[in-house]
Amino acid sequence: MQEILGKINDVVWGPVTIILLVGTGIIITTIVKGIQFRQFHYAWKLISGKFDNPDDKGEVTHFQALSAALSATIGTGNIAGVGLAIAVGGPGAVFWMWITAVFGMALKYAECLLSLNFRTIHEDGTVGAGPMYYLEKGINQKWLGILFALFAAIASFGIGNMAQANSVAEPMEAYFGIPKIVTGLVIGLLVFAVIVGGIKRIGQVASRLVPFMALVYVGGALIIILMNIDAVPHAFYLIFHDAFTGTAAAGGFAGSTFWLVVSKGVARGVFSNESGLGSAPIAHGAAQTEEPVREGLVAMLGPFIDTLVICTMTALVIVITGVYTSGETGAELTASAFNTGIADAGGFAEVGKYIVPFGLIFFAFSTAISWSYYGDRCIDYLFGQKAVMPYRILYCILLPVGAYIELKVVWTISDIFNALMAWPNLIGLIFLSPVVLKLTKEYFSDPARVYPLKKENEEG
Repeated sequence: MQEILGKINDVVWGPVTIILLVGTGIIITTIVKGIQFRQFHYAWKLISGKFDNPDDKGEVTHFQALSAALSATIGTGNIAGVGLAIAVGGPGAVFWMWITAVFGMALKYAECLLSLNFRTIHEDGTVGAGPMYYLEKGINQKWLGILFALFAAIASFGIGNMAQANSVAEPMEAYFGIPKIVTGLVIGLLVFAVIVGGIKRIGQVASRLVPFMALVYVGGALIIILMNIDAVPHAFYLIFHDAFTGTAAAGGFAGSTFWLVVSKGVARGVFSNESGLGSAPIAHGAAQTEEPVREGLVAMLGPFIDTLVICTMTALVIVITGVYTSGETGAELTASAFNTGIADAGGFAEVGKYIVPFGLIFFAFSTAISWSYYGDRCIDYLFGQKAVMPYRILYCILLPVGAYIELKVVWTISDIFNALMAWPNLIGLIFLSPVVLKLTKEYFSDPARVYPLKKENEEG
């Protein structure tokens, strides 16, 4: 089974998907004239809430929507995914992760702009948003919307559920001796307590959890990097050099070809920041704003934070410590790199050895919370609101199952459905790119919309 699924995975993450992902990112970047660079500073201003209108429809603030989306993307991909990419593709894979993030910012801008523009506000005030809505309303292809919702709902049980529960249970057993099934039951109860309140409660929890866990993990990585600052220039040299040449075998490292470097870098980059997959638009579509461009700008910060900051921290720790030649892979490689890096850190070493298990536990838990919302919005689209609570109950029941069982097959299935989600979403982005351009031009041509407070101050 694993061998067959592995071959399917190789096909769906082959050249067609990678070219489609990066190519669509380049198209959007060109159309909106590099908005991820031009409006980067303005996007941060929007998060503050100073331009928000409390009378606008929606369920969460800009910051809560970004936090919910980040809590889904800042997960095991930042720890295990980076370790896997470097173990298989060498240091050069990091460069291609960066490429997915740079162009992924444009993808995230476009898909979240469209999500908010074509969203549906239900009678009870809840929001239905995501690729399924702009595929149906924007390009009049409901069958593509159904396909996306189906793929995403199935993926939620893998990437967002069982795989994450297992990522929490493993370190809890290894470091604290807590049985996996106990961890799984606790996770199931905690996740249900959060998700039963919908996106409002998810946004509230995520807006507190995400900054805390990101700061702790990045802070720990920075300490190791600063302790080995002399090795950082060479680490960047390896990343840029091996991105185009592949990596020769060294020690336990098998070496890599150019295509392997690219494919692993792009696949792990997309797995990390989910740009182009269509998942984050589901959360951002619930934002309390009537300005699609604003939410697109806030959303594009996700790949920057997730990949260009957090994944880069992980990658630098792995490369500067040189452990990527050890033959280890995934989370084990990342943990080995952190343990090697903090070996000479004096008193910090005792605390620092828990950085990776801390990251795995909190990152995975937060991912499980937000992916449940992605799944229940897809279930709502497919079967109506009556099916949402049964979905949530099943989602939480499967968390203890995922914590207990071996998950190689689940990870592979998750990868496959990630690619399947991307295809209809990217088709929608390409056909709706004129809408993205139109809405962007209209917004930035009106100073009163860009800086509404300035207008009010002038009038008052």
